Amino acid sequence: MFKDWLMGFVTGFATTFKHLFRRPVTEQYPEYQRTLPVRSRARIILTRDPDGEERCVACYLCSAVCPVSCISMQSGQREDGRRYPRWFRINFARCIYCGFCEEACPTLAIQLTPHFETCERDVLNLVAEKENLLVNHGGKNPDYNFYRHAGVTMVGDKGTHVNEIEPVDLKSNLP
Repeated sequence: MFKDWLMGFVTGFATTFKHLFRRPVTEQYPEYQRTLPVRSRARIILTRDPDGEERCVACYLCSAVCPVSCISMQSGQREDGRRYPRWFRINFARCIYCGFCEEACPTLAIQLTPHFETCERDVLNLVAEKENLLVNHGGKNPDYNFYRHAGVTMVGDKGTHVNEIEPVDLKSNLP
């Protein structure tokens, strides 16, 4: 038992002694930036569908699933019946970049990008409004349109949505 303890102690000090005389490796950060993994999570964006409309339908799922409550919004409804967020706010000072909001979003509107440089001197500058978050592309899924896949009739007639079967006339099945 004492021999195992002594071997662990000596091995630990040998590793420390070996690294003590190495030259330090300093990365020049702003000039040299490491390539991030493909699935790295950082800055949150709000994407648009292929028609150029906002994908967010203000369902509040992202704010409900957020463990630190950094997402807040208020919903509204347009004349054609489509829901949208009147205002959408994320407090990046509180955000822990867990990705739960991205997973909970049924419309793929909220997505995390690998852009991680969000340092600010004033904490109030870390609160991002909808205008700062909204981008003019579809993000990771550029061809996805929630209203075409969900079968909502404001984009097309019944039976015209993606993978939707023509509606059945129930009266034709009568004897």
